[in-house]
Amino acid sequence: MKTRAVRLYGANDLRLEEFDLPKIKDDEILAKVVTNSICMSDYKAVQQGAAHKRVPKDVDKKPVMLGHEFCGEIVEVGAKWRDKFEAGMKFTIQPALNYKGSLDSPGYSYQYIGGNATYVIIPQEVMELDALLPYYGDGYFLGSLAEPVSCVVGTYHAMYHTTNGSYVHHMGIVEGGNMAILAGVGPMGLAAIDYAINNPDRRAGRIVVTDIDQARLDRAAELYTVAHAKKNGIELTYLNTKDCTDPVTTLKDLTGGVGYHDVLVMAPVKALVEQADAILARDGCLNFFAGPERTDFSASMNFYNVHYASTHIVGTSGGNTDDIRESLTLMEQGLLNPAGLVTHIGGISAVAETVYNLPKIPGAKKLIYTHLDFPLVALTDLAEKGKENPVFAELATLVAKHGGLWNAEAETYLLTHCTERIKE
Repeated sequence: MKTRAVRLYGANDLRLEEFDLPKIKDDEILAKVVTNSICMSDYKAVQQGAAHKRVPKDVDKKPVMLGHEFCGEIVEVGAKWRDKFEAGMKFTIQPALNYKGSLDSPGYSYQYIGGNATYVIIPQEVMELDALLPYYGDGYFLGSLAEPVSCVVGTYHAMYHTTNGSYVHHMGIVEGGNMAILAGVGPMGLAAIDYAINNPDRRAGRIVVTDIDQARLDRAAELYTVAHAKKNGIELTYLNTKDCTDPVTTLKDLTGGVGYHDVLVMAPVKALVEQADAILARDGCLNFFAGPERTDFSASMNFYNVHYASTHIVGTSGGNTDDIRESLTLMEQGLLNPAGLVTHIGGISAVAETVYNLPKIPGAKKLIYTHLDFPLVALTDLAEKGKENPVFAELATLVAKHGGLWNAEAETYLLTHCTERIKE
């Protein structure tokens, strides 16, 4: 079986290549990838190459397939797994395997599995760990978004609180409490808002989302409205802290001086971490969600409050398999719709340049259709490009029909009608 894949050979060395996959073993599965969403973690892996903790040291000799947020269909099942999986089944995976203590992960560490590919071989450890997950929802793109959404799900589950006189940690956010999502309108911030107001398990009573980019705040407010949050019993506020003389005081005033029981920090900025610490309520939990590139990243924390007010900090990096299952279930039930994360679509030929320039490209998730060849295009540019290309014109119509969001109807049209490279 031939595959076409974007492979990492070293720092800033991505190559789109076609090559033969080996015949699968009895404990492996051959699969077709349909969609993969590009993650900032891909950018970090490409920047660091073999220095990255998940990338093999001999990647220059044994290149790895890039991409870990993918969804597709099973093509062929090795004998060992035929009682559980079958050809035609839609799937996604949990890439953070932690197999026997190893950091190896699809999309970083393997020669024959990664999201930016047409066909892949799923190794036995994925099935052994129950990390190959059936997906029953509409389309493929939501399956690709299950992994980033699961990172947010895991964050909410990792928060904890205590009771005076007890050493028991009560996991999860404070029901009906105050929550702040700082720098909260990037891709993962949007997912955090979606889960905060729509998950049926446990909700805060007040959520304040901050940023310093008014355009991004306005888009978030359109996607996740104050009115909808109110229907779910939540007082939702979007706040541009760039306009605040004293952001800490402004934020605390919104809670009547109580502070925030749960704070998510969505960007690795020293001042933001310190702002989060300053707004914590008694027993407040600060979750440092954002992954810094610098190994010496640090910020100050008020240890007087740690001692006397029981404030504390946690950090999460990715969700576990149960978190992905929860993400898939909530999407299949229509409770979560992370379509708002998708701001660009592209074909496999767009991957390398997109990853190289990811921090410079505005918007949120860049969604790749691995069997198609066309340049990266923003959803907001579809109408303009549609003046020269009828495929883009129809996609613009379908996106507008769904409130400006990428959707299964548009995906089906794209996969049906984009059968050759679109002129760049």
